[in-house]
Amino acid sequence: MRTTASAGGRSDDAPRPSERLDTRQHLLETAGEVFAERGPDAVTGLEICRRAGVNSASINYYFGGMAGLYEAVLLEARDRLPSVEMLSAAIANHSNARAKLRAAFALVVDALTGPPTLSWVLRLFMREALAPSEPFLRLLIAAQALPKLRVLKAIVAEIMELPEDHPAVALGCVAAVAPFQVIMVAGHDILERAYPGLELTAAGALALVDRMTAFALGGLDAMAAAETTKPAKSLT
Repeated sequence: MRTTASAGGRSDDAPRPSERLDTRQHLLETAGEVFAERGPDAVTGLEICRRAGVNSASINYYFGGMAGLYEAVLLEARDRLPSVEMLSAAIANHSNARAKLRAAFALVVDALTGPPTLSWVLRLFMREALAPSEPFLRLLIAAQALPKLRVLKAIVAEIMELPEDHPAVALGCVAAVAPFQVIMVAGHDILERAYPGLELTAAGALALVDRMTAFALGGLDAMAAAETTKPAKSLT
């Protein structure tokens, strides 16, 4: 057992910097999986520590408590998904709105078909979308989700040739992203059992981008056409 103090006054029993980083990240990963499965209100710190195989005081030591842990998990999840800057960069090289939509969808599909470490991230975000917590609203909605939705709205409005504040544009945005939300809610296992030909893997990513884009564009074109055939409202 290490019990002597070092020249700098640190006890040899204290975690070394690399050990602290490893333990903190492992605890963060484990907590993310547990929170994604059951939500923050149904989980105890003791349960997370046991599942992670760490001391029961670790949450307080590394995060200052469960609230700090959950906020750290949300920030970790945010950092693993495409940022607003990444979205802007992906569409910057395209002048055509339809190509911009495809580029945006490619980022989403990369996340959906990405490594297993993204699995709990997507499930956690979907759980929060259905029942948002205060930390989620404060940390992510204003800083990440709303700017991305504004980018999407501009693209959809250009495709539909309608003003951004037109009600049909808002509905178009909802319709365009709805299939991705279904994938996130249902999960890969359920969808692949229900639809064996649906390949939600990196190998099938390109085909998924093409099909999702075609589906969205078809719907947006139909919605835009419906708006142009509406009778004009009488001014009297």
